[in-house]
Amino acid sequence: MIKPTAKNKSVFSKTTNDFQSERLSEGMKVGLINLGCARNLVDSQAILGNLKKKGHRIVDIAKADIAIVNTCSFIEDARKESIDTILDLIELKKQGKIKKVIVAGCLAQRYAKELADEFKEVDAFIGTPTLDREEVPDQVLLTPKHYAYVKICESCFNQCSFCAIPKIKGKFVSRSIESVVEEVKQLDKKGIKEILIIGQDITAYGMDIYRQKSLAKLLKSIIPVTHNIEWIRLLYAFPAHVTDELIEVMAQEEKICKYIDMPLQHISDNILLSMNRNITTAQTHELLNKIRTYMPSGSLRTTFIVGMPGETEENFKEMHDFIKKTRFDRMGVFVYSQEEGTAAFSMADQVPETTKKKRLDVLMREQQKISKEVQNKFLGQTLKVLIDEKSESEKNVFLGRSEFDAPEVDGIVYVHSSKELKPGQFVTVKIIDSYEYDLVGEVV
Repeated sequence: MIKPTAKNKSVFSKTTNDFQSERLSEGMKVGLINLGCARNLVDSQAILGNLKKKGHRIVDIAKADIAIVNTCSFIEDARKESIDTILDLIELKKQGKIKKVIVAGCLAQRYAKELADEFKEVDAFIGTPTLDREEVPDQVLLTPKHYAYVKICESCFNQCSFCAIPKIKGKFVSRSIESVVEEVKQLDKKGIKEILIIGQDITAYGMDIYRQKSLAKLLKSIIPVTHNIEWIRLLYAFPAHVTDELIEVMAQEEKICKYIDMPLQHISDNILLSMNRNITTAQTHELLNKIRTYMPSGSLRTTFIVGMPGETEENFKEMHDFIKKTRFDRMGVFVYSQEEGTAAFSMADQVPETTKKKRLDVLMREQQKISKEVQNKFLGQTLKVLIDEKSESEKNVFLGRSEFDAPEVDGIVYVHSSKELKPGQFVTVKIIDSYEYDLVGEVV
């Protein structure tokens, strides 16, 4: 696999604009493949918006002259997917189906020299776009027309021992309140119904420019300018940075979804310490109690990492018991990935891969049971549902989401309706059936 070197920092120099001025001087058809999380999607939208402003046509990848892949390198599986996609595009170039291949994103940022040496058929490596504190991004939305992501910060304020993101993305940067509010205004005028406030750690928003955690203040500034927007969703909250003020604003403001995505990663004190999470077991319990006290009917999503160096069977049992007792509404589990350049990479007592996978299976089986029971509580209730699309396989069935489900990562609501429903339409739905992750309902 590609390995980082000390030379990487000086090798990466080209920006999106550099590449445009050198190689995309004429209007061309550009297609993009986005890999990784929703934060990458926002970067892809910014890249395409910049290219469109320069006069290039944005098309499906199958019709493109220029193919861009926005890569991810967060963990080993993401790197493999990125490399496989690059190889696929190189093959299309050899066949004459596309003229140029551009590799963007985290992989290009992290392994610029190695990629350039290995993939000489690639025309440019452009890394990750920078975040301008005052700029309102000119984006080509890659989401459905009724929802959009709004990135408010870049990189992470914390330095978790297992994570390479600060090394890839650099220092934590927040956008100004004014620029975010202006972007929300523009999206509201376009008829967007849901905005998803996103960043690696949105709960640290403002700590660099305002010298204090300012997410609650930002939300209070956004809400008055939303007229078409009915839902504001928050992704992702760092536990140690969640304030009482933020919890109160989330609970009080009707437009803010009672949904919090807060990766906890672990619950054992010694593992939290080795992860450098800046929170203890007791503080985690206290925080969860506050959230559920203020938002008793809200939805709590989290993720955990199994197999962190030094994780014993006792540590794992503590996490397993914690999950059974806490009963998260949504939960994901990742196997610890040994990332070069991180503090955890050289830690002693690395856990065998077979043990990691076994622990992951145990937790996910447990969560499957919990999720089914959690979903059952909605039976007979009515929920406000945002329609995303029409079912392709079933007549009079539409796919939507409640405020407790983020797009792509959570479940859906199968909505039965004799009347035609449109994407972006809100409907009241009575829940008549439930599965482990999805619900079934009828329009009231």
